[in-house]
Amino acid sequence: MSLDRIFFAYMALVGGATGAILVAIPYVQDFVIKPYFWILIAVGVFDLAVYAVKGTVPAKALTMNVRLIGFGIGIALMVAISVLAGAPVRFV
Repeated sequence: MSLDRIFFAYMALVGGATGAILVAIPYVQDFVIKPYFWILIAVGVFDLAVYAVKGTVPAKALTMNVRLIGFGIGIALMVAISVLAGAPVRFV
C-alpha cells in the first residue's frame, strides 16, 4: 500500500474520530484549540511519524496536493458527521 493511501485512511480516521467527539461531547468545540486545528495537528503528527520511520524529509514522502486532499477529507468527515448527527456545533 502506498504512503498516500495510508495517509488518506489515517485522515479519514482522524476526521471521523473528531466528528464523533464533537457529537458525543459538543462543548469541546470551545476548547482553546479548535477542532479543525486538531486535524491540522494530525497532519503534522503523520509527517513526524514518516520522518521517524523512514528518515526522509516529509516533503519528499508526500506532496502538498496529497496533504491538502487528506486535510480536506478530515475536515469534510468532521463536518458531515457533526451535521448529520444534528449536533449543536459551530465551526467558526
